[in-house]
Amino acid sequence: MKIEVVDKNGSGILYKLAEAIGASVRGRFVDIPKNLGEGYMTGFTWGNDLRMMIRNYYIKEEIVLERKNEFPEGKENIIFFLSGIFDSSLQQQEHLMAEQPSVSIFMQSVSSVIAMPQNTFFRSITIAASREYLQERFGSLKHPVISNILSPKDTFIYETGISQAIITTASEMIHQPVPESLENHYNKLKCEELLCHIFALLLQREEIPSGSIHIKDIKAIYAIKYHLQANLDKAPDIASLAQDAGMSEPKLRKLFKQTFGKGVFEYYQFMRMQEAARLLKENHLSVSEVGYQLGFTNLSHFSRVFEQHIGLKPKKYSTSNF
Repeated sequence: MKIEVVDKNGSGILYKLAEAIGASVRGRFVDIPKNLGEGYMTGFTWGNDLRMMIRNYYIKEEIVLERKNEFPEGKENIIFFLSGIFDSSLQQQEHLMAEQPSVSIFMQSVSSVIAMPQNTFFRSITIAASREYLQERFGSLKHPVISNILSPKDTFIYETGISQAIITTASEMIHQPVPESLENHYNKLKCEELLCHIFALLLQREEIPSGSIHIKDIKAIYAIKYHLQANLDKAPDIASLAQDAGMSEPKLRKLFKQTFGKGVFEYYQFMRMQEAARLLKENHLSVSEVGYQLGFTNLSHFSRVFEQHIGLKPKKYSTSNF
């Protein structure tokens, strides 16, 4: 299903999307129609500077959302997209896929096309904040990435992993312990708390120069990311990836690290271990099944790499309570 909406002055797309897919509105909740899936979307708006949308649903049919942005130059919002950050309250089903846990930060104009694959759980929070709002709260932080986010000059996109603090705060938003009369204020505080946790992660990144990136290069870098995700059992070939992306190896390495904060192989290994953790915990596979599925021929090596990334040996992690 292809849907086209116009976002004027950063006004958001929640109710426009609801109307397009035939969803019903229940107070601040938009319920996904049963013929498309199950679950809900909901949103909050605090003036012109801060908005938040929560998605907690799955869909049976692929939806491609094309958004035409109409806002004055230099006035577009900064988007913080936190995906896969809380457990679904819906019944888990084996054929449903889950979003990769991550935080993406980009200018609103970058998000003109949003793809929602079929049979996928969407468990995410999207925050839209004006640059003025962010400058007031985080402008004193000294880091190249943060400076680039707060600057109106350059096109950018950054992605980072998630922290336990982000997961905890997101969970508190889903299971909010306050009466309805306080939920608007409570969620604004939690939204700001999430932004603090995100900026704390950005401060941990290596302080390398961070420049503008062309939309074409963003698409090429993310094509590489999706290739890595689809081939976790095969080590990446940088030369082939660069050729397919139509850029030199040095440019690929530079833009990839600028975007993800990790080199190509480092990021590949990170995603590999995230998938290993998921297979151990959610699919209840054995350590040997997970290791071999992800391309390891030496299980001792797999165990060492897993512990380096996750903090526990695979066997102990599989029986832990987190």
